[in-house]
Amino acid sequence: MVKVSVVVPVYNPGRYLQPCVDSLLRQSMPPGECELVFVDDGSTDDAPRMLDELAQRHPHVRVHHQENSGWPGKPRNVGVDLARGEYVQFVDQDDELAPEALERLHVMAVRNGSDIVLGKVGGSMAGPSSVFARTVERCTVADAPLIESVSPHKMFRRAFLLDHDIRFPEGKRRLEDQLFMARAYVRAKTVSILGDYVCYYWQRRDDGGNNSGKASSMRGYYDNLREVLDAIEEGTEPGELRNSLLRRFFRVEMMTRLREPRLLRYSDGYRNEGYKVVRELALERFWSGEVIAGLSPLMRLRATLLERDRLDGLMEIARRCEKVRGFAEVESLRWEEGVLRLGVRAGLVHPDGSPVVVTKREGRYWLDDRLVVGLPTLSSGWDVGDPCEHTQAEIRVHHLDTNTWWFAPGELKGSLVALDPAPAPRYQVVVSGTASLDPNDLAGGSPVAAGRYEVWLSVQTLGLGRPVRVTLDGSPAWDDVVVPAVVGNPARIVVPHRTMPIGQLMLEVDERHQALAGALAARGVGPLHAGGPRLQLTIPVQAEPGAAGRDVEVVVGRAGSARTMSARIEPARSAVLAFDDATSLPSGRHPLALRTDPSGRQPAIPIGTAVVRDGRIVAIQSISYRAIPRRVLARITADPWLHKQAFKVIEALPDAKARRARKLARRLARWTRG
Repeated sequence: MVKVSVVVPVYNPGRYLQPCVDSLLRQSMPPGECELVFVDDGSTDDAPRMLDELAQRHPHVRVHHQENSGWPGKPRNVGVDLARGEYVQFVDQDDELAPEALERLHVMAVRNGSDIVLGKVGGSMAGPSSVFARTVERCTVADAPLIESVSPHKMFRRAFLLDHDIRFPEGKRRLEDQLFMARAYVRAKTVSILGDYVCYYWQRRDDGGNNSGKASSMRGYYDNLREVLDAIEEGTEPGELRNSLLRRFFRVEMMTRLREPRLLRYSDGYRNEGYKVVRELALERFWSGEVIAGLSPLMRLRATLLERDRLDGLMEIARRCEKVRGFAEVESLRWEEGVLRLGVRAGLVHPDGSPVVVTKREGRYWLDDRLVVGLPTLSSGWDVGDPCEHTQAEIRVHHLDTNTWWFAPGELKGSLVALDPAPAPRYQVVVSGTASLDPNDLAGGSPVAAGRYEVWLSVQTLGLGRPVRVTLDGSPAWDDVVVPAVVGNPARIVVPHRTMPIGQLMLEVDERHQALAGALAARGVGPLHAGGPRLQLTIPVQAEPGAAGRDVEVVVGRAGSARTMSARIEPARSAVLAFDDATSLPSGRHPLALRTDPSGRQPAIPIGTAVVRDGRIVAIQSISYRAIPRRVLARITADPWLHKQAFKVIEALPDAKARRARKLARRLARWTRG
């Protein structure tokens, strides 16, 4: 029985097809339970031959050739018609599926009887999307922000598509994906969201060819948007659900062109054309009911300027808003039961650092004068209603190794902070609260993968949203809280630290880059205690009760005579590094290094000096200032990014100097290992 049919429209993909094919062949779902349906839309490159050969080698691969239709709509429809699976997953020819994507999505679909299953999206073209903040077993477009995800790269119950005649429009047209998704969302009884595993990698092509064809005209684009709006209205009753769905298209498809930064970058001709067709559609479809009334204060202001035909006003508010930036202040940071608790306060400020404010007059709140004074047709300012109604913030972490965004659970709420006394007090709208950075829960409710994670905050107030790096200043106050920790069972090492030079908070999880040794060297280790047949070295690492131990390696001595010993980080009131005290090294002082990388490929990083007497380690001394260069160089050789940057500099040198520099780099790398 075929559980899932993967439908891939193909047209002149070139070298980008092979990574897609490889990802589909690597699926954990057995070939007998899935099929790969490639619909060749009249390709003129080598793709038809490649696909036919692929089908000959793999029985679960099917290929259909047809004349070119000009867009992916028809190939997708043909793929659905040919599919034999209970569910259909759409994949574009230049994207990839994660190895367990089909299996996980299908299990979730069957468990919930889902019409649609959304799998988390990652990759170079995927920004952070709160749709995938957490896994949701059952929802609908009425109770989840599904409409914010309108690409079709999802899993659909095939009978659901056929029963409701949900098909892609065919031919060269824009927004065919959105029309398909609008029709599907308003008819789906059960939708599921898989938020704890990146299923789909949406990759940016370096030739700029992600689009299936050339862009249509501006007017054609908005004519196609009318069809999307028709689909929303056909599938919903008048009321708040319909209004909320229509607001999304007004905000994104229409007003994105008429706000910063795009409006300020267009040529005069393109700007004027876009303004004309957007205004025409806005007057036709959006100035009735509560669609505009439910927008944020600044979006309502822009809509009003559009209605009053004031492109000059839209240009001016775009100039003023473009200069507004966000800020995030860390108010608290602490380890608590294996979770790093982050307390923050965030908001918006003008370029000079002064806060974006609202002023209270006669019981009503008015938008900051610096944003509205002098705008055409506004004589008495702009009433924002409830200043906190459209205020929100999210803590996000960015996994640099895979370019994936995750959302930290927490509660951040908006409030007003008084800046001036009566009779006309001014208030700043701020968002504050606490989020939890738990490596065993951070990936949508599941453990995050190993690697480096930058911590960001997204803040939105009054209709302006800004991403902000979460940074720590150089105050010694953070030294006692930004400490490594061993958490969970099995044990995971988490090393929070400040990046240089801006001080952004970063988490290194599971020692992909040997960050723990550098932190121990910087903080100092000791004292050393005898604990039966093994030594116990106190180390500055948080270890909560219930955390498991972690096996590591200790290297004592210099290159050529060093001895590697098994060791273990054991949780206690103060964590200890336990290892044998016997060594064949001669009496004297010897470098002590730590290797936490389980693969053994990374070098051991010096953390102190072992004092040996009569074949026994009798003391451990913290690393001295003379060893700091060695520790810095060790960090460079262990960190892939720093290593890459160093060799970029070397490769830019003339040949003779580059050879000498590479030779020196190899010698320094050996020196750092003792």
